[in-house]
Amino acid sequence: QVQLVESGGGLVQAGGSLRLSCAASGRTFSRYDMAWFRQAPGKEREFVTSISWSGGTTYYADSVKGRFTISRDNVKNTVYLQMNSLEPEDTAVYYCATTSRFGSVYPAHYDYWGQGTQVTVSS
Repeated sequence: QVQLVESGGGLVQAGGSLRLSCAASGRTFSRYDMAWFRQAPGKEREFVTSISWSGGTTYYADSVKGRFTISRDNVKNTVYLQMNSLEPEDTAVYYCATTSRFGSVYPAHYDYWGQGTQVTVSS
């Protein structure tokens, strides 16, 4: 069991940066593989990036490679998403989630979700 709370979203100009945080409850956080998804209005929820429980393995959607970086701090029970060179197409609600099937891009394979945080990128 884990509870997740995202924060750090906001409004930023194209080319700017934001860092999202996802705080997890419980001392078992370090044993969960974690991911970020995003969902724009009227669109499907989309995989962004994921990180193994140890932090040693990561995956990125092609759309964010080279711009976004996922990391985690198991002492602080927090996973981060550093977003650089933001584009208007990155505008969405961003969610963190846990999975027992690390590497999956399908939302149905994720067990726990945060409430989401809005990221808006202006042109």
